[in-house]
Amino acid sequence: MRSAVAGKFGVNMRQLAIECASEACSIALFEDQQLLAHYHEVLGRGHAERLIGLIAKMPDKGRADRILVSRGPGSFTGLRIGMAAARALSLAWRSDLLSYPVLALVTSHFLSQHANTPVSIAMRAGHGEIFQQDFDANGLPQNTAASLAPADAARRAAHAHVAGTMAQQLVSERGHGEPHVLYPDARHVMAIAPDLISDTLTLEYGRAPDAKPAPLIQTSRP
Repeated sequence: MRSAVAGKFGVNMRQLAIECASEACSIALFEDQQLLAHYHEVLGRGHAERLIGLIAKMPDKGRADRILVSRGPGSFTGLRIGMAAARALSLAWRSDLLSYPVLALVTSHFLSQHANTPVSIAMRAGHGEIFQQDFDANGLPQNTAASLAPADAARRAAHAHVAGTMAQQLVSERGHGEPHVLYPDARHVMAIAPDLISDTLTLEYGRAPDAKPAPLIQTSRP
């Protein structure tokens, strides 16, 4: 898969990618679009405790001219942790801040191993559901990301190859296809299709929050 154009990612600069949308905590530091350092751990929980410490282990403590952070869909907590860290570092370093969709990151990981191959992405969502989206051989989305019950995700997935944390489950549900179990990995961010990189920093959770606001109780005044 081609690298992102300079207009999006730039050249002659350091860039830090932050990924906390799933069970994985992943960061990568690039210079002139070449990987300098990379950490990737499947934590499940505990992103907040690990993220800043991992960044501090990078060359120059991760300091970069541009920060790229996942905007989702994914874990409510993980996305907020990643975005909060990115915003704080951007202010401290006076760095540019951009976001990318996590399902496109998984796609770029898949395409690094299976070039020119369309893929259906299947990632863990809440309440037993699956985040599902189809991508063409150039890493561009063919539909919108959706949080679906496994049977609905299996019916929706269009391609033989299925990648993501729920790839095996989707293929088993559908009864055919080739699963590729992959976690989002920040080292593949430079291969995301350039049109999917944005300065929009609104998080995309993919489903409604579990917690509902308490109803407002009105009291009458004497």
